[in-house]
Amino acid sequence: MNAKSTPIPVKRALKKLGQDICDARKRRRITVQLAAERAGISRTTLSKIEGGNEGVSLGAYARVLFILGMIERLIELADPTFDILGLGLEADNLPKRIRISKKERGLN
Repeated sequence: MNAKSTPIPVKRALKKLGQDICDARKRRRITVQLAAERAGISRTTLSKIEGGNEGVSLGAYARVLFILGMIERLIELADPTFDILGLGLEADNLPKRIRISKKERGLN
């Protein structure tokens, strides 16, 4: 998928993530240079992250979140506990009845 075919909601989400990362860095009074050094990335890559660039690896985003003390948020990102749609679909597919076979009951 190239940049032109990226859905607008994805672009907006990355832009917001980048801005939130930038704001978090500034709240912590960490310079771009220091944040990049700590994350093991270039200043250019950090600028791309803060701009919401979709071409930057998830690993780079993760390292920046780690140095900001925010890695727990990434860990919870796709946690099934918070997957409301998935949990609803799973509940819809639960069997109506549970039958235990004679073999499972220990009867022969």
